[in-house]
Amino acid sequence: MPAVNTWGDQETLEITRQLMDMKGLYFLEKDDRGNFKNIQNLKFLAAMNHPGGGFNDVPNRIKRQFFSFNMTDPSDRSVENIYGQILEVLLDKKRYTPDVVEMITPMIEATIACWRSTSAKLLKTPSKFHYSFNIRELSRVFQGICRVAQDHANKVIANSSKRKDKPSSCLFLVGLWRHECKRTFFDKLVN
Repeated sequence: MPAVNTWGDQETLEITRQLMDMKGLYFLEKDDRGNFKNIQNLKFLAAMNHPGGGFNDVPNRIKRQFFSFNMTDPSDRSVENIYGQILEVLLDKKRYTPDVVEMITPMIEATIACWRSTSAKLLKTPSKFHYSFNIRELSRVFQGICRVAQDHANKVIANSSKRKDKPSSCLFLVGLWRHECKRTFFDKLVN
């Protein structure tokens, strides 16, 4: 966003506000300077992140033009319920051993802890603008686990029976979880 001026405004947002308030713009060209151009039938839609971490807050003069609502992150308990239900269906007792089914709750708690600590410590800056660790990253971890659990987990474990050091189902699940966390969180890091 453009820098905030002395009066607390941002010039591009003031042009937008003027268009919304007055239903038009004043010309700035030399020949037409000061003439008003009326613009009709426009609709505006906007979205923004919370201020901080490289994001400026927008002035109240532009905010008053919109109906605003705030979407906060769900509580840890809500996330545990959502992904717990999904993983219980995919890692059901008929297809997986009890030790794998018992791993669901600790895996969800560890993922939430990793997500919370990453989003708290690795904040956005102008040079690290891609450090956005929101609920999407959390869902990507579970999406990768679910995709593998649904299609390949039993096949991989069955094919590894030829090896002397056959990995246990729990070890495979922990390795899968670690891989998905690295793929989701660590791949964004620049140093």
